[in-house]
Amino acid sequence: MAKKDKSHVSETPATQLLKAHKVPFAELVYDYVEHGGSSESARQLGLDEHTVVKTLIMQDQDARPLVILMHGDCTVSTKNLARQIGAKSVQPCLPEVANRHSGYLVGGTSPFATRRAMPVYVEASILDLPRITINGGRRGYLLQLDPQVCVQLLQARPVQCALAQ
Repeated sequence: MAKKDKSHVSETPATQLLKAHKVPFAELVYDYVEHGGSSESARQLGLDEHTVVKTLIMQDQDARPLVILMHGDCTVSTKNLARQIGAKSVQPCLPEVANRHSGYLVGGTSPFATRRAMPVYVEASILDLPRITINGGRRGYLLQLDPQVCVQLLQARPVQCALAQ
């Protein structure tokens, strides 16, 4: 049996959407480690974890899902996020609920082409970066692209809710 070629990963709904909109991106593949998070992918790929963007599926007090894009080396202040989006409270979804909403497995969640349409929020300082690395829709598979794509394709609204880890 042939050894798996790690230089190319088959298409995902996320890459199909980006290609359909002629968005240029680079593919990065790494060895997925359970609970390794952005620090593990950044370490393996030699990236600054601040430029690796986590896609988090959360919900408001009425269990309405939302997406928050956050720097890999930061956590989300759910209190600040709730205040900025006009919610009483925000909390992370359970992994199985996040999987259902996004259509992706936790650890491989991309904000692009989610199963369910959800509002997307992005930590404002992410938009100041020249390029970001974000999940491509599969564990161990990241995409590098211009952060403005998040605003253009996802109508991501900037928020300020980052807490240093």
